[in-house]
Amino acid sequence: MKLTTLLTAASALAVAACATSEPPPPPIDYQAVYTAALTSQGRLEADLERDTIRKPVETLSFMELKIGDTVVEMEAGGGYFTPFLASVVGPEGQVYMQNPAAFASFWEGDLPPRFTSLPANVTYLESDFDAMRDVPSGSVDVVTWFQGPHELWYTPDNAPDGLGDPSGSFAEIYRILAPGGRLYVIDHVAPAGAPPSTGGDTHRIDPNIIYEMATSAGLRLGESSDLFANPLDNGTTNVFAPNIRGNTDQFFVEYVK
Repeated sequence: MKLTTLLTAASALAVAACATSEPPPPPIDYQAVYTAALTSQGRLEADLERDTIRKPVETLSFMELKIGDTVVEMEAGGGYFTPFLASVVGPEGQVYMQNPAAFASFWEGDLPPRFTSLPANVTYLESDFDAMRDVPSGSVDVVTWFQGPHELWYTPDNAPDGLGDPSGSFAEIYRILAPGGRLYVIDHVAPAGAPPSTGGDTHRIDPNIIYEMATSAGLRLGESSDLFANPLDNGTTNVFAPNIRGNTDQFFVEYVK
């Protein structure tokens, strides 16, 4: 009788606990989050014309960026992609908008004009690619480097020593990434076997060069996407040539720490 009473009481408590506990929150619809970023704070009218070729929603979907992530946006330039990143990670996350100091020649003043309209979770990081010292080691979930690694072999007039040592830059990416953190690279394809110097000549790079740099730094190859592939591009024309600009063959690759 005593055992039966105890079992009955335990069952009653379990039923009561189930009746009063909160239901689990519904899963986040990240596709809706990525689509909503199209109207995010800091976007400019000129951005809308670029959405077709930059494919921001599809890019975010491949990256699986999450609310609360810390992101380093390497070579952010004027910041076309920055509002998307800031919108998705939200106030709980952080975005470092990185550019070399030499990029200030592209706009008047030290900061890109867009920066003042970006949300508070964006920090501007002026540094060469191999010297992101303001970013703590192991603190970053995602590094993006869109249409940029070829710049490691580009020496503009106002930066005759270059924008960062190639090996040192990938070592720096490895340093700031947390275990399991990801690097996403998009760049213009040069033919297989083309020398690194194409980065400064045609502003293209052989994807195998980036693979060697990333894996030598300790990253492993993850997923890849053909989102920006264009088999009609032969890979030899300067990316700024009117007949190919905006339609180059580009590789989109994930590397994981």
